[in-house]
Amino acid sequence: MDYIKLNLINKSNDTNNSNIVIFQKNVASDYDETAVAWKVIKNFDKLDNHSFMFPVDFEISVSDSYGNYTNFNKATNGQTFGVTKDYSGDVLNLLSEPTKDKNQVEIQNNLTSGAVNANCYKDGKLLAVKTGISPGQKAFFEFHPRIYIGLISQIEEGDIINSAILSEINTVINLFGISGADIVMTGGGSGKKSSSFNFVLENINQ
Repeated sequence: MDYIKLNLINKSNDTNNSNIVIFQKNVASDYDETAVAWKVIKNFDKLDNHSFMFPVDFEISVSDSYGNYTNFNKATNGQTFGVTKDYSGDVLNLLSEPTKDKNQVEIQNNLTSGAVNANCYKDGKLLAVKTGISPGQKAFFEFHPRIYIGLISQIEEGDIINSAILSEINTVINLFGISGADIVMTGGGSGKKSSSFNFVLENINQ
């Protein structure tokens, strides 16, 4: 199974035409970055539905301070990647050595100079980022099979979600062992906060 098919259905009383944000959290032990808005659903009116695919694996790329990005690599848990420089510039390659933690993906900065940022993507959209990785340092990524979902008034896909907003989004959808499901949104109303809305899985396919 490469993708999980999800369908968000609005059965709430929301009258604010709020944006729905979906993201994951990097649970690797050394991770200290905030979350990234992976998917933002806008103009989501009452009784609307929005279908999307959620990839199981993710892709990675490395960028520098000049805004340059390496090639993209599909990443699977247990793999280690290293960024090096060749005649064409910085490149990111899969290394033969596995990670110490089989649930993580590791990215090594093997350059002689210059810090880099490690970027994770799902479905071509930014999922997570680890910034300022100096030569000799590593970044680790680990994601549980779950998504976080909530309402945000103003945000774009790829934006960093600040800690204040994160504290208001506490709905977790567990995707472990499923191939598809509806995510039904209920509750809310005019002026209601994100915490007053409910998101539950229905019509689950294993």
